[in-house]
Amino acid sequence: MVNLLKLAILGGSPVRAKPFPAWPVFGAEEEERLLGVLRSGNWWRPGGTEVDAFEQAFASYCGCRHAIAVTSGTVALRIALWASGIRAGDEVIIPPYTFLATATSVLECNATPVFVDIQPHTLNMNPELLEAAITDRTKAIVPVHLGGCAADMDAIRNIAERHNLIVMEDAAHAHGGQYKRKRLGSIGHLGCFSLQASKNLNCGEGGVIVTSDDALAEECRAIHNCGRTSSGNWFDRNLLSGNYRMTEFQGAILNAQMTRLDEQIERRERNADRLTKRLDGLPGIVPQNRTSDETRKAYHLYSFLYDDAVYGVPRSVYIQALRAEGIPASEGYTVPLYRQPLFTQRGFGPYTAASSYDYSSVNCPVCDDVCASHGAWLLHYLLLGDDGDSDDIASAFEKLYENRNALREIPCT
Repeated sequence: MVNLLKLAILGGSPVRAKPFPAWPVFGAEEEERLLGVLRSGNWWRPGGTEVDAFEQAFASYCGCRHAIAVTSGTVALRIALWASGIRAGDEVIIPPYTFLATATSVLECNATPVFVDIQPHTLNMNPELLEAAITDRTKAIVPVHLGGCAADMDAIRNIAERHNLIVMEDAAHAHGGQYKRKRLGSIGHLGCFSLQASKNLNCGEGGVIVTSDDALAEECRAIHNCGRTSSGNWFDRNLLSGNYRMTEFQGAILNAQMTRLDEQIERRERNADRLTKRLDGLPGIVPQNRTSDETRKAYHLYSFLYDDAVYGVPRSVYIQALRAEGIPASEGYTVPLYRQPLFTQRGFGPYTAASSYDYSSVNCPVCDDVCASHGAWLLHYLLLGDDGDSDDIASAFEKLYENRNALREIPCT
């Protein structure tokens, strides 16, 4: 007889043996639109209709006047900063617990990223630490909605307005999320989304900028289109730039994916709420906080904090055990951005403005702690199934707690 109570990593049967829902989700509509582009012969944006249609739909969805579709989320961040007037010697405040692009987009404007620590309960930038980081060179603040969890936008906007700073939302994880019923990405001066393959709205590779500022939108459009302005001729150039246009094939996929987005968000929220109720009070596991201001959560990630003191093993062992139970969990970001070789070795290439900044002195103790031992997450596609999927995830967490003493038999690698 199989011992269902024994940890799978020690030879027992896993809680979950079947796969979770596949990602990405696609069907006949994607095929039809892609074939339409193929047969039209209009494969690039000029002359096509799919990218234009996506931009109009996504701008309306976010409650903004403009959307500019580009080649990646990284490019979206860089173009938005450039359009906002970020130049050599300027400083831009960002959180350290995020994907590298939040920082590299600043460096590629020849500006200096300045790190402000995160809150332990949301894993987002801590507004209480913002003003101490502002100098006479600060020009912008880039809050990140980590995993789709809304940053404290009221506090950040209020501080930015007092100091006349641009607020640019890094909403790479936050498609369809809401803060006080406003779409994430629409609350700052600009919002930037990734459309890369793992994202909740995706076309393989891509990004999009949203704004309701007409002048910023015009500047973003010129930068993304080789420096051409809307009033100029095709071969006129008003500023240095390159080709960051999205293809019609990507636009076609996105227009089909948009039809599924809201239903998928609702399903993730429903399953995440069910999972959180099961995990509520489970010692040593604290899900990322959801405040009353967050009126819709995008759930690109289901993030949680792990307490090694409760289980007696490091996070890496716990995650191995959770994976053995059939739950593909991750340790998340294990190195703060300012500890990455990019910053410790100043690998900034031709962008030298940040070279004089002493990143070895950056002090973000919450981020250090989360990266070193406590942060972890589940990816969004685990929340696209039914109640049984959420129950399996919760059962695996509960099984590890019930067998926490046995976890100590697992060798640390």
